[in-house]
Amino acid sequence: MSDAATGQITAEAATLYEDFFVPALFVQWPPTLLRLAGVAPGESVLDVGCGTGVLARAAAGLVGSAGRVEGVDLNEGMLDVARSLRPDLTWTWGAAEELPVTSGSQDRVLSQFALMFFADQRAAAAEMARVLRPGGSACVATWAALDTSPGYAAMVALLRRLFGDEPADALTVPFAVGVEEQLRQALVDAFPDVQVGRHEGVARFPSLDGWLHTDIRAWTLRDMIDDDQFETLRAEARHALAGFCRPDGAVEFPAPALLAYAAR
Repeated sequence: MSDAATGQITAEAATLYEDFFVPALFVQWPPTLLRLAGVAPGESVLDVGCGTGVLARAAAGLVGSAGRVEGVDLNEGMLDVARSLRPDLTWTWGAAEELPVTSGSQDRVLSQFALMFFADQRAAAAEMARVLRPGGSACVATWAALDTSPGYAAMVALLRRLFGDEPADALTVPFAVGVEEQLRQALVDAFPDVQVGRHEGVARFPSLDGWLHTDIRAWTLRDMIDDDQFETLRAEARHALAGFCRPDGAVEFPAPALLAYAAR
């Protein structure tokens, strides 16, 4: 599978991801996942596909010193950033389809915007169920469909017009499990009673240039768009994406997510 399909990025991109993507998109979601999963002080929490650790860090603040949080990811660059930010937490290299975690050892299993990148989503769900103790719960988030996120729909259209299918298709991957039934089907073999709902979110970038820099330089697109193409994109975006800019120059548009909850 390609890096775009699996979400694999370089170490430099992982740092940019933490600095730009996390505040723009991801930091708003951990409180909702933690609440839906029922995470409580003293519990053990596993973050599957943890990235740079924004969800695991939030979980650690909730479970406290009596609890335990572990993040698992296949991307060493992401894990390096996570370790640098919270060296006191456990960060483990591993695939979601073969979690290096003891069966029945976790009170809660969480996964935020990673399922769409797993090579075998149903196998990953089975692993989440395996490591949960009886009575434990899982909460999984994916982005809702591309057409519900107008800024990204417009960005995909612009990339396709300027550079063809490869970069445009790469940017659609995060939205690949964007329909409620798709998410339910990915989990239902492992968790027969899955509840899926849409939750509203907002993408916020400091500027149009900041948005472009984040999506191109902090993701797999960095290897598809060279410097000259990036300047072409910036010039075209001033017109094609201007409608997403507020009067102060900041960018803001809807970015809803699907959240699935299941108990074991």
